[in-house]
Amino acid sequence: MGSLAHLEACQRPLAREVHQLASLGVRLAESSEGGLIVQNRAEPLLVVKVKEKQYDDPLLVQLKEGIHKHKTMDFTLGTDDGTLRYQGRLCVPNVDGLREIIMTETHTSRYSVHLGSTKMYHDLKEVYWCNDMKSNVADSVV
Repeated sequence: MGSLAHLEACQRPLAREVHQLASLGVRLAESSEGGLIVQNRAEPLLVVKVKEKQYDDPLLVQLKEGIHKHKTMDFTLGTDDGTLRYQGRLCVPNVDGLREIIMTETHTSRYSVHLGSTKMYHDLKEVYWCNDMKSNVADSVV
């Protein structure tokens, strides 16, 4: 086999593997030293669900429309994914028990210490926002 044909035969499986990695959220970037940097952009399943379900919550849909009409400044749309955010935090829709799922996951995760409501609220508010989050967290920890 000629060297060009051999090179093409090697590139096809490599291209397939790169596409598979990309579908999993992994990106390859060239470093300034000429090497490759692997970036994992995969999102936790709960974050993906929150982003998808924002379209099912009438309040969040209304807030998105307010942004387009320049009626609200507190909320923004993510530039890369169009998701609704409040002060940079992901807005959690009030559908399909998603808020309760997030609180249960946070409270019972094997990666967290048994959290009290104050600590749990502070941890959650770094990523998520929803109306009455503090009281919802307090109710879920009881």
